[in-house]
Amino acid sequence: MTWSASLSISTSISPADRAHADDRIGAIYLSAAELAQRVREIGAEIAHDYAGREPVLVCSLKASLVFAADLSRAVPILHSMDFVELAGYGSARMGGHQQIRVLKDLDLDVRGRDVIIVEDVVDTGLTLNYLVRTLELRGPASVAAATLLDRPYRRLVDDLPVRYVGFTVPDELYVGYGFDLDERYRELPDLRLLTLG
Repeated sequence: MTWSASLSISTSISPADRAHADDRIGAIYLSAAELAQRVREIGAEIAHDYAGREPVLVCSLKASLVFAADLSRAVPILHSMDFVELAGYGSARMGGHQQIRVLKDLDLDVRGRDVIIVEDVVDTGLTLNYLVRTLELRGPASVAAATLLDRPYRRLVDDLPVRYVGFTVPDELYVGYGFDLDERYRELPDLRLLTLG
């Protein structure tokens, strides 16, 4: 019996090349190396703070997925991971919504567990506040939050448990490293500035 295989050569364009062709995608704001370094630092902080415990990382989908995956690999202690997806509606200006609903709930029982909510960006704090209050009703031992990007100057809620911050950033739009533009470019390794309009 003879086996033959054919190799097809792909002529597809890389995501980075497609991004360069989109004039809405601007300069690199944070490089892949800068992101990786800060994620490692946060992972070490979490490992120190939760030594001897087994926290649950709760990833808020979708933009947080890349950060959460990298952070999970950077936390060298036993931990679990689960996902929620929230949708805001009403006044959907950047960072705030009038109402929030759950599209995907946790699969794990967090009763008695230390929960770390993993966010892409904390802005007004309304969405994070909703998630914290929802999880607190389930009886966790503790609830904290880790966010890749933080905009504390836009807060409408003051008592948020944001314990780990990757970068405090200006009031800009970003794409790459999990952030999307029309559900595209999440796979870009760098965080880039985004210009709309």
